[in-house]
Amino acid sequence: MNSPASPAPAGPPVKAARRTWLLMLILAVAVLAGIGWGVYYLLVARYHVETDDAYVDGNIVQITPQTSGTVIAVNADDTQLVSVGDTVVQIDPADARIALAQAEASLGQTVRRTRGLYVDDDLYRAQIEQRRSDLARAQADLRRRLATGTSGAVSQEDVSHARDAVASAQAALDASRQQLNANLALTANTTIADHPDVLSSATRVRDAWLGYARTTLPAPVTGYVAQRSVQVGQRVSPGMPLMSLVPLDQVWVDANFKEGQLRHIRIGQAVALTADVYGDSVVYHGKVVGVTPGTGSALALLPAQNATGNWIKIVQRLAVRVGIPAEELRKHPLRVGLSMNVDVDVKNTSGAQVSTMPVLAAVGAADRTDVFARDGDEAEASIARIVAHNK
Repeated sequence: MNSPASPAPAGPPVKAARRTWLLMLILAVAVLAGIGWGVYYLLVARYHVETDDAYVDGNIVQITPQTSGTVIAVNADDTQLVSVGDTVVQIDPADARIALAQAEASLGQTVRRTRGLYVDDDLYRAQIEQRRSDLARAQADLRRRLATGTSGAVSQEDVSHARDAVASAQAALDASRQQLNANLALTANTTIADHPDVLSSATRVRDAWLGYARTTLPAPVTGYVAQRSVQVGQRVSPGMPLMSLVPLDQVWVDANFKEGQLRHIRIGQAVALTADVYGDSVVYHGKVVGVTPGTGSALALLPAQNATGNWIKIVQRLAVRVGIPAEELRKHPLRVGLSMNVDVDVKNTSGAQVSTMPVLAAVGAADRTDVFARDGDEAEASIARIVAHNK
C-alpha cells in the first residue's frame, strides 16, 4: 500500500517574501532620508557656509624704546597681565635728567634776559626824556646868547659853543630814540611768555623732558605680556623690540573661505563659532565685519606669477573677519592662533560685500592710547612754572 505524499516545503517562498519586505523597508528608509535631507537642505543647509580653516587673530602691541640707554628694571614677564599706563620697562634716566636740568636752567636764564629787554624799554624812554630836557636847556642857552650877542656882552666863541651844545643834545636825543626803536623791535607785540627767545628755549625744555619721560616705557594697552626678550642691564636702542602685549579682549577670527563659498557672504551676517580648546559645548555668536581685499598668494611677500607658463589653477581662499562680542570673550577667553570652526548664516544677503564704513568710524577706542600725551602735559606745567618763577 502506498504511503500518502508529504506536502512541499514552504521555506524558500517565505524567505523571499521577507527579503522583499526588507528591501522595500530599506528603500523606504532611503527615500525618506533623501526627502528629509532635501527638505533640510532647502530650509536650512543651503543658507549656511562652514569652514574649519579659521584661526583667532588679534593685535600684538610691541613695546619698543624711543631712546637709548641701559635697562635698570623690567616690571612684567610673559603671561602676566598689565594695565594701560603701567611701567613695564625702566631705562636709566641719569643722562636724560642732566639734559633736562640744563634745558630748564637755560630757559630760566632766557626769561630773565628777556625781562631785561622790557626793562630797557623804560630805561630808553627815561633817557629820551632826559635828552629832551638837555636839548631844551641847550636851546634856551643859545637863545639867551644870541639875544645878548649884538650888545657885545657875549663873545662869538660862547655863541658857537652854545650852538655846538644844541647839536650835541639833539644828536644824543636822536641816539636815544634809535636805541628805543631797536629795543622795541625785540619786544613789540610780545610778552615775556610768548617772546621768540623764550619759546625757543621752552622748545628745548620740551625736547629734554620728552627724552627724560621716554626712559619710562608704559603699557599703551591693557593686555598679557608675550615674547619678552629684554633683560636688566641690557643696552637698548630706539626701535628694538623688548616685549609684546596681547589684549585678549580685542581678538577676532579670520576664517579662510574658498572662492565658491564667498558668493553669498555679506557684511553683518550672523556667525556661529566653536573653538577646539572648548569643544562644541561653547558657541560664540559673532558677525561678519569685513573681507580681506586680496588672497594670501596675492598679498604675500613674493606673490605668485601666473604668467610664467607653469600655471596650475588652484582654488584660492579669502580671509573673512568675524567679530566676537566682548562679553563672550570675557566668559571664555581665546588666545591668538587657536583653531576655530566657523558657520556663517548667509540667508540674509542684504548687506554689502565689502565694508563701506569710513576709516575714522571704523577705528575704535581700542586702537588709540593717550599714555604718551601725559609727558607733554607735564612738560608744559614745568615750563609754565619756570617762566612764572623767573619773570
